[in-house]
Amino acid sequence: MGQVPSATRALRVLRFLAAQPEPVPLERVTAAVGIPRSSAYHLLTAMVEEGFVVHLTEERRYGVGLAAFEVGSGYARQEPLQRIARRPLAALVDQVGQSAHLAVLHGRDVLYVLEERAPGRPSLVTDVGVRLPAHLTASGRAVLARLPAVQVRALYPDRAAFVDRHGTGPQSLTALRAVLTATRRRGHAREDGDVTPGLASVAAAVLDHNEHPVAGVAVTFPVDAVDAVDGPGVTALAAAVTRTADQLTRRLGGR
Repeated sequence: MGQVPSATRALRVLRFLAAQPEPVPLERVTAAVGIPRSSAYHLLTAMVEEGFVVHLTEERRYGVGLAAFEVGSGYARQEPLQRIARRPLAALVDQVGQSAHLAVLHGRDVLYVLEERAPGRPSLVTDVGVRLPAHLTASGRAVLARLPAVQVRALYPDRAAFVDRHGTGPQSLTALRAVLTATRRRGHAREDGDVTPGLASVAAAVLDHNEHPVAGVAVTFPVDAVDAVDGPGVTALAAAVTRTADQLTRRLGGR
């Protein structure tokens, strides 16, 4: 038990360094993690020795080391999120009769990492490996709605950040904030024709143990296949999607 706080602090240091655009001085680490300078120094020294942190001596700065990259590569190889989500996503498709997918945020895009196609439904643009603007997609909006406001503002600093596909969807930070507020209020995200005319989606966020959104689960359907985008049919779809997202959240240790 005595080693748990040290391990927690090491992970917090690594997470902080990974989130920075460039290596940072020791003072930035101590301020961000909230530990004394001497403790941070010894912790970073141990992490340097293990290869998780690199010390740029001349610049007196610390950055992410090669071992951290190897851990990230291991995650990509093992695809734990996709493995956990595959059966629940298939069950969701069986339940609602519409195609479903899992997407993760990558910059201002969402990257689709898993798709389950419903029999007889039209092909979608959300194949595995495809990227789409997060602010236009239901899965992206579900994730963005759970991020801190300052992070959303950093992702969308000006109007140039808002990619347009069909002339619909938010085109400013103010408009996006309104969409995200509505998403939080109703408990799920929606989009109607912003990605593909004639198709709509509902989505919910998957959270980790820190309540950080790690992915979005979405169902996409032809608008004419459901009674109305704001009707009871879509509400039922959204409830099923939310239950699946909650199930994955619990599997990841979230609440």
